[in-house]
Amino acid sequence: MDKKLIDVLELRRTAKEVKRHVIVMRVLALLAIILILIIAVAYAISYFYDKLGSFTVKVNKYDMVHQGLTLSETPDYEKTIAVLNADIVYDMTNISGEDLPPNIDKINGSHNGPNYIAYTFYLINAGDDTITYTGEMSIENVTKNVDEAIRVAVYKNGEKTVYGKTKSNGGGKESDCDSEFLSSSIVMHTSTEGFKSNSKDKYTVVIWLEGNDPDCLDNIIGGTLKLGMNFKITEST
Repeated sequence: MDKKLIDVLELRRTAKEVKRHVIVMRVLALLAIILILIIAVAYAISYFYDKLGSFTVKVNKYDMVHQGLTLSETPDYEKTIAVLNADIVYDMTNISGEDLPPNIDKINGSHNGPNYIAYTFYLINAGDDTITYTGEMSIENVTKNVDEAIRVAVYKNGEKTVYGKTKSNGGGKESDCDSEFLSSSIVMHTSTEGFKSNSKDKYTVVIWLEGNDPDCLDNIIGGTLKLGMNFKITEST
């Protein structure tokens, strides 16, 4: 075979190999980009799930649509809202409840400190009827038994109640608490009767890790807690 023809064939083969190599590299690069995007999306979902899950307030959607029971971060509102989400505090360390600001229930919306979650919201009767409603705060998820040392202060129209888990030895409520958690999954109940049209109940929820609790030990480091508060109408007149 003519040497020039052989050289041409080898060049063509080399060109095809180079082209194939370029295609393979482009496919690998595209796959790498897709993988990075998948990881980024998964991280974002995880991040926002944690953020939305730290403390969430809800009203029954039927009650919102048909009776006008709504939530707001301010006393005034422009539209009815069924769900509110407090900001999360990452890497919270233990503090004393005595170190919380004295005006902690005077600021609307999220107003967290370095080591506590604080959230103020309003439950508003935007309907025409007088109603009775109930509310329940529940533990939606907990890890590493961090709830053993958690404190939850609930201010309702300025009246403060501090909730904590029953002492681990079964000896009743902790000395700094006004009330024990109602169960392993329920923190507290609240209710209001005769809640007239345009009435507003103001709530501030504060969550912290109590350093003076005997169960505030190293084994709860890295633990997480997600709380939710749900309101519903039980009577309408």
